[in-house]
Amino acid sequence: MMTTDVRKAAVQRLKAKRDFRNHVAIYVIVNALLVVIWAATGAGYFWPIWAIAGWGIGLAFNAWAVFFERPISEEEIRREMERSA
Repeated sequence: MMTTDVRKAAVQRLKAKRDFRNHVAIYVIVNALLVVIWAATGAGYFWPIWAIAGWGIGLAFNAWAVFFERPISEEEIRREMERSA
Protein backbone atom coordinates (compact mmCIF):
# COMPACT_ATOMS: atom_id res chain seq x y z
CA MET A 1 0.00 0.00 0.00
CA MET A 2 1.14 3.50 -0.73
CA THR A 3 1.60 5.96 2.11
CA THR A 4 -1.54 7.90 1.13
CA ASP A 5 -3.54 4.64 1.12
CA VAL A 6 -2.24 3.76 4.58
CA ARG A 7 -3.13 7.25 5.82
CA LYS A 8 -6.60 7.02 4.28
CA ALA A 9 -7.17 3.63 5.93
CA ALA A 10 -6.00 5.00 9.29
CA VAL A 11 -8.34 7.98 9.01
CA GLN A 12 -11.24 5.63 8.19
CA ARG A 13 -10.48 3.48 11.26
CA LEU A 14 -10.26 6.55 13.50
CA LYS A 15 -13.56 7.86 12.12
CA ALA A 16 -15.20 4.47 12.72
CA LYS A 17 -13.95 4.47 16.33
CA ARG A 18 -15.21 8.02 16.88
CA ASP A 19 -18.59 7.13 15.38
CA PHE A 20 -18.78 4.08 17.63
CA ARG A 21 -18.10 6.18 20.74
CA ASN A 22 -20.91 8.54 19.67
CA HIS A 23 -23.19 5.53 19.12
CA VAL A 24 -22.44 4.26 22.64
CA ALA A 25 -23.09 7.69 24.17
CA ILE A 26 -26.45 8.02 22.41
CA TYR A 27 -27.34 4.44 23.40
CA VAL A 28 -26.64 5.17 27.08
CA ILE A 29 -28.47 8.52 27.09
CA VAL A 30 -31.59 7.30 25.26
CA ASN A 31 -31.88 4.09 27.26
CA ALA A 32 -31.32 5.93 30.55
CA LEU A 33 -34.16 8.26 29.54
CA LEU A 34 -36.37 5.25 28.79
CA VAL A 35 -35.62 3.80 32.23
CA VAL A 36 -36.45 7.16 33.84
CA ILE A 37 -39.76 7.26 31.93
CA TRP A 38 -40.47 3.67 33.01
CA ALA A 39 -39.73 4.54 36.66
CA ALA A 40 -41.81 7.74 36.51
CA THR A 41 -44.84 5.92 35.09
CA GLY A 42 -45.19 3.31 37.80
CA ALA A 43 -42.21 0.96 37.35
CA GLY A 44 -44.36 -2.03 36.40
CA TYR A 45 -43.25 -4.38 33.65
CA PHE A 46 -39.71 -3.40 32.63
CA TRP A 47 -40.49 -2.61 28.99
CA PRO A 48 -37.24 -0.65 28.32
CA ILE A 49 -35.46 -4.01 28.18
CA TRP A 50 -36.74 -4.46 24.61
CA ALA A 51 -35.06 -1.27 23.41
CA ILE A 52 -31.94 -1.93 25.49
CA ALA A 53 -31.57 -5.50 24.21
CA GLY A 54 -32.49 -4.81 20.58
CA TRP A 55 -30.30 -1.78 20.23
CA GLY A 56 -27.57 -3.53 22.25
CA ILE A 57 -27.41 -6.31 19.66
CA GLY A 58 -26.90 -3.70 16.94
CA LEU A 59 -24.27 -1.98 19.06
CA ALA A 60 -22.45 -5.28 19.55
CA PHE A 61 -22.33 -5.85 15.78
CA ASN A 62 -21.05 -2.29 15.34
CA ALA A 63 -18.34 -2.94 17.94
CA TRP A 64 -17.33 -6.13 16.13
CA ALA A 65 -17.01 -4.28 12.83
CA VAL A 66 -14.99 -1.44 14.37
CA PHE A 67 -12.64 -3.30 16.70
CA PHE A 68 -12.35 -6.91 15.53
CA GLU A 69 -12.96 -7.10 11.80
CA ARG A 70 -9.66 -6.91 9.98
CA PRO A 71 -9.27 -4.76 6.86
CA ILE A 72 -9.41 -6.41 3.45
CA SER A 73 -5.88 -7.19 2.31
CA GLU A 74 -4.42 -6.80 -1.16
CA GLU A 75 -3.90 -10.58 -1.22
CA GLU A 76 -7.62 -11.20 -0.61
CA ILE A 77 -8.52 -8.74 -3.39
CA ARG A 78 -6.12 -10.47 -5.79
CA ARG A 79 -7.53 -13.94 -4.99
CA GLU A 80 -11.11 -12.74 -5.44
CA MET A 81 -10.24 -11.13 -8.76
CA GLU A 82 -8.63 -14.40 -9.94
CA ARG A 83 -11.72 -16.38 -8.89
CA SER A 84 -14.13 -14.15 -10.78
CA ALA A 85 -11.99 -13.95 -13.94
